[in-house]
Amino acid sequence: MPQAHLDLAAALIRLGRIKHDEADLDGVLANIAQVAKEAIPGAAEVSVTLIQGTEACTAAHTGELALTLDEWQYAQGRGPCLDAATTGTAMLVPDMTAESRWPEWAARAREAGAASSLSIGLPIQEAMVGALNLYGAVPRAFDEQIGLAQTLAGHAAVALANVHLYESTATLAQQMREAMQSRAVIEQAKGIIMGQRRCSAEEAFAILAQVSQDSNRKLREVAESLVDRAVNGPRD
Repeated sequence: MPQAHLDLAAALIRLGRIKHDEADLDGVLANIAQVAKEAIPGAAEVSVTLIQGTEACTAAHTGELALTLDEWQYAQGRGPCLDAATTGTAMLVPDMTAESRWPEWAARAREAGAASSLSIGLPIQEAMVGALNLYGAVPRAFDEQIGLAQTLAGHAAVALANVHLYESTATLAQQMREAMQSRAVIEQAKGIIMGQRRCSAEEAFAILAQVSQDSNRKLREVAESLVDRAVNGPRD
């Protein structure tokens, strides 16, 4: 029986249901790859390439064939998924036997079981780009699917960008909380030293910094230890 495919509307609904505060980036990428495999006729395997700086990796894949074909491209430094990611365009390989742009990769892909491919660029944000990669078991599997794949990739890029923004914002918020906690405990420790030594705030901070340097510990750790001793008494 031919495989039943997910229609575009249902695919977009699934992507739209991603809740940024409940899904991490890896989970979203895996979801995108699976939705693409189910929605695009001819897609035997699907992967998602991410490029940050000069580093490329396959962040999600539905099968080992897709991962292998991606990694061959990374090793050579060229191929349809890399070109699609860096240019933001669609790279179609209708027939691996007739491919002249990446002949070595195409020959290996054909031997591995892929007869055609389509990679769609995914602009995520300034520091990161990617590509949605579709691999077909027969030639010309995606000749009539470029528009569908681009529509799906566009919605996937929005979902990825939103999740990336959420994770970045959450990370920044956590860093700010940690910084505020560090400042609070350092201020507490300064107050304890000022009370004990009848010194100024600047002198108390200098004492903390000197202990930190001498003991090769972070300033916050020194402050936490001092506050703990003041509150709970010296430990045996």
